[in-house]
Amino acid sequence: MGANTIEITDSNFETEVLNSNVPVLIDFWAAWCGPCRAIAPAIEELAAEYGGKAKVAKLDVDKNPFTASEYHIHSIPTLLIFKDGRVVDHIVGAVSKRTLAASLEAALQNQTAAAS
Repeated sequence: MGANTIEITDSNFETEVLNSNVPVLIDFWAAWCGPCRAIAPAIEELAAEYGGKAKVAKLDVDKNPFTASEYHIHSIPTLLIFKDGRVVDHIVGAVSKRTLAASLEAALQNQTAAAS
């Protein structure tokens, strides 16, 4: 877990994600997953870049099976972006930092438009 990412668990999911007042990008991952490890540096960079504007978090599917099951995570890495307690984007597989940033920006743009 990086210094800027938040660890999401079955027990803190509601507080940290569903009740968040900013968009939340969650990386559903596992220690044994090679593609998960491959995108970890990009996830950490996004966490540093979006600090204060959005949360970037990681959820270990092996340690938190309830939440992974609730959101039908069948393949990892899977990245979900939540806004206002709802999933607004769903990305499966190891994608580029640029792709993740674009999805996060879209969630932030929608947040700004809704606040206007």
